[in-house]
Formats: sequence, structure tokens, C-alpha cells
Amino acid sequence: MNPLHGKTALVTGGSRGIGRAVARRLARDGARVAVHYGSNEQAAQETVAAIVAEGGQAFSLRTELGTTDDAERLWAAFDEHADKLDILVNNAGILNDEPGIEHVTRRQFERIFAVNATAPFFVTRLALPRLSDGGRIVNVSTMLTRGWAVPESISYAMSKGALDVFTSTLAKQLAARGITVNAVAPGVVDTDIHQGRIVGEARTYLASQSPMGRLGTPEDVADVVAFLASEDSRWVTGQWVDVTGGTLL
Repeated sequence: MNPLHGKTALVTGGSRGIGRAVARRLARDGARVAVHYGSNEQAAQETVAAIVAEGGQAFSLRTELGTTDDAERLWAAFDEHADKLDILVNNAGILNDEPGIEHVTRRQFERIFAVNATAPFFVTRLALPRLSDGGRIVNVSTMLTRGWAVPESISYAMSKGALDVFTSTLAKQLAARGITVNAVAPGVVDTDIHQGRIVGEARTYLASQSPMGRLGTPEDVADVVAFLASEDSRWVTGQWVDVTGGTLL
């Protein structure tokens, strides 16, 4: 079955981690996938190659998010390859290293909001003329915005909190076009963004916080995104979907 046959999807930050898993899953479901990346061209090409090897269709495009005119440049690159959009996954994001609020500089704070909140806002704004009626928007949030306060990630959680508000508000506006807007909220996912952060006792502790007894995988998140990108999710919009393996229970 190819539930997304004939669809075109864009996954920001699609070269690694959760983004790569999402891009590959959407391609397996039949979508032609635009794999966006910021700087790691090799990773993006590896993702595209993996999709093609599995019989899918994909192309890559480079734009550094969080910079002036980033959305305009991203869509100009997209338009060179495709003439429509059906699915937008706002996945790209960054973390700060911050032991607490007293260690967060204005530059760090503004940078994390530029990438995690401002970029998805304007990428989506410019996506709307291209997005088909009945299309799908999926934003990647975090469990840190609800019920799991971590002082060491205060600016990251705040930026994702803005994305949550964006999700519910935009869902109401776009409903008349049959476009759904939802957010997925992963818990701790075993990706390279956490390299050097989750080791030893910390890894054991975090795995124990889920009643499932393990960390999440990128595929755990990608499969939920695939549902929200499909026709099966047509009656789900404006939702914050917990993808934490029960960590918030």
C-alpha cells in the first residue's frame, strides 16, 4: 500500500535523526520527499540515497534556518524541483547547552528562537500558497513543554512552547481548507543530537522514566508523523500528540 502516492512532502532538518526517519517513512508510503538540510550535505545525500535504494523518490535542498530570508530561500530551492506541496513537517531544531537561566546569553536565546520558532512560522507562511487543500502540517515539539520541566533546557522548551501555540492557532485558521495542523511531542529519542549527553547512568535513568523501559527511536516518532500525514488522520487537528513512550504518565 502507498497511502501517500502522488503526494509531495517537505521535511525540514530531514538529513539526520528524527527528520531522516520521517523522510524515509513518508517515502516508503509513496510520497516524493524534499529533504531539507542546513549544513551537512553528506548526511542529506545519504538520506536521499537510502530513499532511492528503497524504491522511493527524494531530492535535497540546503537552507540555513534562523537567518534573514531563510524561508524565501528555502521555497525558491523547493520550487526548482516541485510545483506543489501536500505535506510539511517542521522538524528542524537546535538545542542550547545551558546549566540554567543564568548561563543563557541573549545571543543564544535569540538564536534558538530564530531556528525553533521563527523559522517554522515563516516557512509555513510561505508554504500556504503552495499547500494543497486537504494538506497536512506536522510540527515537531517536545515533552518539555508539558509536565516535564528541565531547567537546563529552559530556552529550548520556551521555543517549542511557541510552536505549540502556533500549531493550535493555525489549525483553526486552516480548517476551512481541510488542512490539518498537529504537533508530535517526543520524549528522549536516541539520536546524534544527544551524543555525549546521554551516557552511563544518565541513559539508564532516562530509559527508566518510560514504563516501556527504553529510550525512543527516530522510527517511533516517524510512524506517528506518517499517521498525521495520511488521510487516516483527517479528523485530527490542533493536537499535541504525546510520543514519549508513557514518560509523562
